[in-house]
Amino acid sequence: MTGSPLNPEGVRPPGLHDAPAAARASSTWNWPNALTWVRIAAIPLVVIAFYLHYPWRDPAAGLIFAAAGVTDTLDGYLARKLGQTSRLGAFLDPVADKLIVATALVLLVARDPRPIVVLMAAVIIGREIAISALREWMAEVGQRRKVAVSIIGKYKTIFQIVGLAMMLYRQPLLGLPIYQLGLDLTVLAAALTLVSMIDYLRAAWPELREP
Repeated sequence: MTGSPLNPEGVRPPGLHDAPAAARASSTWNWPNALTWVRIAAIPLVVIAFYLHYPWRDPAAGLIFAAAGVTDTLDGYLARKLGQTSRLGAFLDPVADKLIVATALVLLVARDPRPIVVLMAAVIIGREIAISALREWMAEVGQRRKVAVSIIGKYKTIFQIVGLAMMLYRQPLLGLPIYQLGLDLTVLAAALTLVSMIDYLRAAWPELREP
């Protein structure tokens, strides 16, 4: 290696490139990403609690799912508040959301295979697959912003998380039919899912029509 007048030996001074590497590491391993990993780790815990042979198994599964849903709000808030956004976080956050929601729906259908529950699960999971594919394609053509999360999508997520948590909890609470209330909220979330999907498709239609 050829040296310079200030560094005749051509040796990289310590710390010359350490700062960018440290910045990349800190942006990858931060509080928002840690909460996302906690949400992913909660998935097997929900499944285990769901299949336990104890009277508290359903409340445990519902509370674990609800806690995971809270981390979904917290990680986004902390990422904005602390300025700790990262590519890993942008990738993991929606993946974690879809994994835990799909897992909850599969568990619920396994215990309650009524047509309304099966249809609700099919609509929610099918929409997530379709919109994920649409967003990936729109990103490839440089139009990802046209299918960014809408306000309807945000309300859908709230109803979905609360509804699924209540369905998993299952047992009546304070005289309230928690499971039925959760089912009603999740059916509403499924309806909002279809509305938001139509909005995304309408926004992407000009690009989809091009040859």
